[in-house]
Amino acid sequence: MANEGMPNFQVPPEMRALAEQSVEQARKAFDGFLTATQRAVSTADAQVSAAQASAKDLGQKAVGFAERNVAASFDFAQQLLKAKDPQEVMKLHADFVKSQMQAFSEQAKELAQTATKGAMNQASRSGG
Repeated sequence: MANEGMPNFQVPPEMRALAEQSVEQARKAFDGFLTATQRAVSTADAQVSAAQASAKDLGQKAVGFAERNVAASFDFAQQLLKAKDPQEVMKLHADFVKSQMQAFSEQAKELAQTATKGAMNQASRSGG
C-alpha cells in the first residue's frame, strides 16, 4: 500500500553483475593489502628481533670486558700492596698499563667486529 504509486525499481542484470564484480575486485584488493601488511609487519618484527639480539650480544660482551678489567685492577692493587720498593711499584705499574692497553685494544676490536657483524646481518635481512 505504501508502495502504491511508486514505480517498481529493478536493477538491470548487467548493472547487478557489474556491481558484484566491483565488490569482488575490491575484496581481492583488500585481501592483497592485508597480506602485504602482514608480511611487512612480520619483516619488521624479524628486523627488530635481530637488532635486539645484536644489541644484547654487544651489551653482554661489554659487561664481560668490564668485569675482566675491574678484576685486573683489583689484582694490580693487591700486587702493589705486596711491592717491596718503588722500583717494583714502577715495574708493576708499567706491566699493568701495558697489559691493559693490549686488553683494551683487543676488546675494542672484538666489539667492533660484533657490531659490524650485527649491522651486516641487519642489512642482509632488510635487503640493503
